Amino acid sequence: QVQLAESGGGLVQAGGSLRLSCAASGIPVTTNTMAWFRQAPGKEREFVARISANTFTRYADSVKGRFTISRDNAMNTLFLQMNNLKFEDTAVYYCTLNQIIWGQGTQVTVSS
Repeated sequence: QVQLAESGGGLVQAGGSLRLSCAASGIPVTTNTMAWFRQAPGKEREFVARISANTFTRYADSVKGRFTISRDNAMNTLFLQMNNLKFEDTAVYYCTLNQIIWGQGTQVTVSS
């Protein structure tokens, strides 16, 4: 059974940093496109970042230069390093495998 479990969310002041983790089980993160999405209250879920099997990365314009997506093959885990956080980054963050399998989400709250 393929499962994704996010962690690392929390409350942080604007300008601060957080690192989100997404532990995968049942399938290797290296052979699939993994991505982060987020959903703020009252808004639709939106793309944040993705990493393909060949390590090609892509970012939403709103996070480019501040967020970094990566993966640890040995840990079979996906990461999202978030720096210089802004109030508008407040959302529930989800990791996904090929936009088919989704985690339960982790809350990120940035205080202004």
